[in-house]
Amino acid sequence: MSDQTPQQPDAAHAANPDFDAMTRDIAEVPAVEVITTVAVHLMSSAAVNLGLAEEGAAHKDLDEARKLIQALAGLVTASATEIGSYHAAPLRDGLKSLQLAFREASVVPDEPGQGPGEKYTGPVHG
Repeated sequence: MSDQTPQQPDAAHAANPDFDAMTRDIAEVPAVEVITTVAVHLMSSAAVNLGLAEEGAAHKDLDEARKLIQALAGLVTASATEIGSYHAAPLRDGLKSLQLAFREASVVPDEPGQGPGEKYTGPVHG
C-alpha cells in the first residue's frame, strides 16, 4: 500500500472539460449502441414509474410512465429498420411488456389501441 493520498482533480480542469475529446469519443460509438442505450434507459425509467422496482409503490407515477412508454415506442418503431431485427426484437419485447404492465397497473385501462405507444405499435393484447 502506498502512503500517498489520491490526487484530487484539478479544479480548473473540472470546470473546463475537454469538449473536443468528448466529441471524438461519442463519434466513435456506433448508432445502434446509442439507440439501444437510450431505449434501455427509457425502459428502466418506465418500469420504475410503473412501480416495478424495489419499493415500487413509492415511485409509481403512471402519467410519467405513459410518457416514457410513448417515447420508447416511437424510438423503437422509427429505428427498427435501421438497427435490424437482432437488436430491435428484444426492444419490442420489452416495450410490449411495459405496455401490458401499464394496462395492468391502470385503475381504468385504456381502450385497445389507445394505450401508451399503441399508436405506433398497434393494439397490445396479453
